[in-house]
Amino acid sequence: MPLRSIFLTISLSLYFLSLPHRSNSLTTIGATFSAATANTSHHLQPPDSVAKAINSLQLAAVRLEDSDPNVVRAFAYTNVTLLLTIPNFLVAPIAANRSAALRWLYAHVVPFYPRTIITTISVGNDFLEASPEFAAILLPAIRNVYIALRNLGIRQISVSTTFSFVSIMTTPFPPSAARFQEPVSQTVMRPLLQFLRDTNSSFLINIYPYNLYRLNSEIPIGYALFQKHPFNFRDDVITGVRYRNLFDSMVDAVISAMAVAGHEDVPVIVTETGWPSFGTDSGEVEANQDYAEMYLKGLIAHLKSGFGTPLRREGVMETYIYQLFDGEEEQGARPVRKWGLLYPNMTKKYDVVFSKSAGIGEQRTFLAIAAWYFGVLVLTKLW
Repeated sequence: MPLRSIFLTISLSLYFLSLPHRSNSLTTIGATFSAATANTSHHLQPPDSVAKAINSLQLAAVRLEDSDPNVVRAFAYTNVTLLLTIPNFLVAPIAANRSAALRWLYAHVVPFYPRTIITTISVGNDFLEASPEFAAILLPAIRNVYIALRNLGIRQISVSTTFSFVSIMTTPFPPSAARFQEPVSQTVMRPLLQFLRDTNSSFLINIYPYNLYRLNSEIPIGYALFQKHPFNFRDDVITGVRYRNLFDSMVDAVISAMAVAGHEDVPVIVTETGWPSFGTDSGEVEANQDYAEMYLKGLIAHLKSGFGTPLRREGVMETYIYQLFDGEEEQGARPVRKWGLLYPNMTKKYDVVFSKSAGIGEQRTFLAIAAWYFGVLVLTKLW
């Protein structure tokens, strides 16, 4: 009998060791498509080619910066989810009159949903940076879109807005000291976060470690590129939390700021992130294809790991890489960076696998089953 107890203890121990120490849910990985940059005088991307590009990369989601109805239609009857964007110039009309929200929905959502899987609508993209003087109209516009959707009987599409990390955050490090900038923290963020919590919606944020690295010369390049070196970390001296990459640090800065605003449990979606493979500014030596591939490989491996961030084990819900296609710089224009996963002719730039592999959740399930089977087998032999 003691021998049986020993084997039972072993099998149970194996089972409990297989239980989650990391999040079962893996971040949905997608890409942003911007017709404004992809469609040039030399290359016009037909709507069907966008869907084919997403499929070729085995991405699960796409964020449409321009929300062209023809592109929305191209994703009908696919498993790809869409995040649509209402342009900034429509925020004011929608805030003033709900009928403007209905008109936009009738053109961009109603003809295609639910054949096209639309999960989220962002009312504006970095609207506060583009029009800070109109900050007060942002939440009324979001509410009008939300109510218009409900009036149409559509309840599965969430509504939010997109912010830029550098335009709304104060001190980015340590993350525990991060706050939303004033006065928008009180006038916009607190009521918005309450709305997002009440409607089960997400906080949308553009996070570019490249931009923060460029602003702060003290940040090691390996820390920004997910490189695993023995001393490649930074400690939050307030909480003692150790950060091994800049992406996690920036995400947790947002979560800390949300906590100060009273709503740390609102889900987070990273609507833009990436690393440029080229920059026309001669000073941007870090904008090169090798670094871009290192960033993407590190990011994807991290998102697939199921570790999340130190302050949020489940990590971010979705991450959209900016962007799907390279644009083309114009002669005499301001410096241009190339962020695309694909060249304009749709050939791949990087050797990166985006598809969902057997994640840590599946591995733990296998361990649990194996431990259970081992225990049953041993006990059967003994009894």
